[in-house]
Amino acid sequence: MNGRLACRFDPNTVETPAYVTDEGLLADNLEVLASVKRSTGCKILLALKCFSMFSLFPLIRETLDGVCASSPHEARLGREEFGREVHTFAAAFSEPDVRELCETSDHLVFNSFAQLNRFRPLVRRLAAASGRDIELGLRINPEHSEGATPIYDPCSPGSRLGIRRAQFNPDDLDDISGLHWHNLCEQDADCLERTIKAVETQFADVLPRMRYVNFGGGHHITRPGYDVDLLVRLINDFQQKWNVQVYLEPGEAVALNAGYLVATVLDVVQADMPIAIMDSAVPCHMPDVIEMPYRPLIVGSAEPGEKAWTCRIGGPSCLAGDVAGEYSFDKPLASGDKLVFTDMAIYTMVKTNTFNGIRLPSIYRYEPGEKLMTPVRSFGYDDFRNRLS
Repeated sequence: MNGRLACRFDPNTVETPAYVTDEGLLADNLEVLASVKRSTGCKILLALKCFSMFSLFPLIRETLDGVCASSPHEARLGREEFGREVHTFAAAFSEPDVRELCETSDHLVFNSFAQLNRFRPLVRRLAAASGRDIELGLRINPEHSEGATPIYDPCSPGSRLGIRRAQFNPDDLDDISGLHWHNLCEQDADCLERTIKAVETQFADVLPRMRYVNFGGGHHITRPGYDVDLLVRLINDFQQKWNVQVYLEPGEAVALNAGYLVATVLDVVQADMPIAIMDSAVPCHMPDVIEMPYRPLIVGSAEPGEKAWTCRIGGPSCLAGDVAGEYSFDKPLASGDKLVFTDMAIYTMVKTNTFNGIRLPSIYRYEPGEKLMTPVRSFGYDDFRNRLS
């Protein structure tokens, strides 16, 4: 069953607003990723910036090799809750960051030679003192854009992410065992193929000196129609050509279409069209709808005008743009009706905020085999207050 079109649970069984992750759909995604690993020997990391529902880490770590983190807090979560490899990259680190990361990370990836040279001696000392093996890597910028949305394109003009070839010093690679790049966003393997050609053209003298190369994230591997065969061929060819271990670090592909946001209609008001106001705020609970922007799908809905009744869906906050989009339904919505937004596991729980003091959604796990809905966590006033001063 495609999680974008339906849900397998009764939305009336959860307290709204609520995120629900379907463990069966998550397992289906993991099997696709497992098949890529079996066919290539590559390693796959969970990008915590996208999906950090740690109550599901025991299931995910049966397949994936570890996590990639962007901060000391994410790295600590990965170390304590996932328990496998922890790779950490940030555009820049402070000294307190590096000291903390040396206790939690297995790989530290730097965004510049200045940062590398500032912190390499410290990492060496701390690793020696603790007996931990910490590998160092560098993020490169292939200067090859595939993304359609500039805010998500790390290779856009003026990007602060990754070392360009003109600034790359091949004579300063002591202790460097890996290269990392990231330039994709919800894209297919043909985009990776073109990116690899760009990297090989610019860094052919560096690749043979590496133990591993990280292809980053943005690979929509578990999306229907994704060219998995091409991905497998690209990984195998690259590993054989350069004698390196390839890593992937998808976030979306892990939990793609495996989660939902359930909301309740509070009121329907008439403006230039009917507007259904729900108990979920778009900027608080699904901010990518505004940042990307995009129109999320709702189970049972259609495009405006396709079904009998068309309305706009909005939230309770004071933001005029607190709107999910326009939808049509078989019949008019009424107070108490449930709305089930699809593909809401990714970039939702990790991005929630308490603007207007709006309560954070509760979190649930759904196990389809037993038809078991398990509440994981709910939030209240203390979660709002304790973020303030």
